[in-house]
Amino acid sequence: MTDSQIISQECSGQQSPNPLSTTETGPVNPQDLETGGNLLKPRFKTTWHRFIGRGRKPVGVIQSIKKIYGCSWLNLLLLLTPVAWWAHFDGHLPDSHTTVFALSFLAIIPHECLFDYCGEQMALYCGKDFGDLITITLNNAVEVTLAIILLLKCELKLLQSTITGVVLLHLLLVPGAAFLTGGARIWEQDLHPIHTQLNHTLLTVGVLALLLPASFYAAISGSTSSTISANGDLPDLGSSTQTDFLNMSRGLAVLLLLIYICSRIYYHNPPGAGNSSLTHSLTPAPLKAYEEKLEREEPEVNQWVCICFLIMNIAVVAVTSEWLVDSIEPVRGVTGITSEWFGLVLLPFVSFSADGVVAAGYFSHRALRRVWSKTKDPGEPPNTLAKAEAIDLSIQFILLWMPFLTLLGWWTGKPFNLLFDFFEVALLLGACFLVNFVTADSKTNWAEGFILLSFYAMMVLCTWYYTGESDLGSLLLCPGQPATSD
Repeated sequence: MTDSQIISQECSGQQSPNPLSTTETGPVNPQDLETGGNLLKPRFKTTWHRFIGRGRKPVGVIQSIKKIYGCSWLNLLLLLTPVAWWAHFDGHLPDSHTTVFALSFLAIIPHECLFDYCGEQMALYCGKDFGDLITITLNNAVEVTLAIILLLKCELKLLQSTITGVVLLHLLLVPGAAFLTGGARIWEQDLHPIHTQLNHTLLTVGVLALLLPASFYAAISGSTSSTISANGDLPDLGSSTQTDFLNMSRGLAVLLLLIYICSRIYYHNPPGAGNSSLTHSLTPAPLKAYEEKLEREEPEVNQWVCICFLIMNIAVVAVTSEWLVDSIEPVRGVTGITSEWFGLVLLPFVSFSADGVVAAGYFSHRALRRVWSKTKDPGEPPNTLAKAEAIDLSIQFILLWMPFLTLLGWWTGKPFNLLFDFFEVALLLGACFLVNFVTADSKTNWAEGFILLSFYAMMVLCTWYYTGESDLGSLLLCPGQPATSD
């Protein structure tokens, strides 16, 4: 069982059978697979009828609210949200900044779980394809909100590190844990071959887009090597260089957005009859059966209540993230932790905390049952379809949200550019190479999951001793902002 399945069962409040089991959903009609069946009806009309719940039992408002707030025991941490706000405004607590940081960090964790649950419920109204897009977007909501707050606060160097850390976490830690736990009782698991091939290209072009500004900076820095001062510092490249990198970054951002939009069009509406991701001959049978199950499964939450709740949840996360960001600098001063480690490791980890806590609790519970009962727990049958949605999260973040932040910085007068730290670019290149190599055959196993986790641990270890490049930080200073050093 993977972390995603554990969260899904935790939020549903019941131990449901394997959602990808073909025995539960029944055989798939071969004629539907060849012609696309109902999937080839006018997409907009079918999707709209499904979204408004035509043919389904309506869900009440009170029932929806109860299901949302009762979906997981982690929601008890929601009580920390008003406490964190009170600690922020009080200001008389001992070590108040550390207290606010810890409370805000813990308060954001259940909101991540709520986003995940609401995404799964919206998938029942929108289908597998659009449901996946909604789920991926909502799973990125906490990180995107935090990134926007960092941008508006002009913490641009920390923002770059956080973007890198979020992508690395979704490329290495989350899929590594999913492959390790999901493949523990089976020889290998399958990935969607069509999605995997496209993801390789999207991930590579996103990382290479960051390599271009870094290579450009290295080239112009080398051309001015004769003017390096006696203490070995690189010369000040001037405001014109900052303008060049800003213009370059904005152009790259527009192109990356176009790439992502085109990839979504191809993914959700591929050319030709019978080429949908759910009707293609290479699509695994459990995935096709899962879509059939989504059409029959009754949602637990009203779609309009879910949308209103998501808007409210985003607002709460935004305010809590602002208190979190305000306390970072004082906490760094007390602990001595570098901004690179904060951005690359600590801040992105908030998105994995909910999954990690629930997964750890689940496996601890099963282990204790085996020890005390001394009987073998058969559990659920092993799932042959690997969970790799986290890779889609990283692709969306680097192709959609990173360009969006660049353009938002342009509109708000913040000099955010895509000239990332060389060490961070190297980490992204290494992670991209490793993930593409692991998923090249569209199959995974627990050993490959352990390899991904090990490389992430290597990255965390090396980052602890890294202090960053001060020369690049000077290009990210807002007007009137003093230069800082770790």
